[in-house]
Amino acid sequence: MGTAIVVTSGKGGTGKTSITSGVAVSMAQLGRLVLCIDMDIGLRNLDIPLGLSDKALMDFSDVALGICPLVRATVTNHNIPALSLLTAPLVLPSTVTIKQIRKLVSDACNLYDYVFLDCPAGLGLGFEFATCAADRALVVATYDASSLRNAERIVASLQHISQVHLVMNRIQPKLLRRLHTTIDAAMDTTGLPLIGVVPEDTDVALSANLGKPLACITGRQDAAAACRNIAKRLDGQSVPILRIR
Repeated sequence: MGTAIVVTSGKGGTGKTSITSGVAVSMAQLGRLVLCIDMDIGLRNLDIPLGLSDKALMDFSDVALGICPLVRATVTNHNIPALSLLTAPLVLPSTVTIKQIRKLVSDACNLYDYVFLDCPAGLGLGFEFATCAADRALVVATYDASSLRNAERIVASLQHISQVHLVMNRIQPKLLRRLHTTIDAAMDTTGLPLIGVVPEDTDVALSANLGKPLACITGRQDAAAACRNIAKRLDGQSVPILRIR
């Protein structure tokens, strides 16, 4: 039985989708069978950093409603055979229910080692669908006050998930010093244990614009290394938090 991990954030612009793709790709490169499900209805874009731009023809609502079996609705990255994607619908049929989404995720966990659910930012029906069947959660935040405040609100809505961790993204140490704040302060604000710190890295934007997974971009690989460490921790390995200079 696999593990369903929802990746969420309190507001847009935190880099939640880049974290989802970066960690999922890293997990696949560790030899785990991985499915990413884009739960951002109407605003789906997880396919881009996964290197699967516009490849998906069916979406999770087709699977939930029994129109198409899961194995036919997913698309696979041929360069990373252990990595697949199930995309989100542009418009959600009103007949899709929470019960159907739970069954979809349960069925996916019977086929894959890890199922990553890319949650839309904030609260609402999309959030409920993305979190209803998750075993674990990653809350992605940046150092700005509004991101941390909204992350704190998100945490209050994740009480049904036993393991919830914080990912601090787009971190610039010099800016942290100028703001007189620390990663520890973010942990105190959200009340969450830290599972990873990901630096600001131009390779992330390059990955999205080229439509290639972050790990396949030639560069400093700072963000990619951080995502690999997060994947290893999720997989039960003991590795240190990446130090950002």
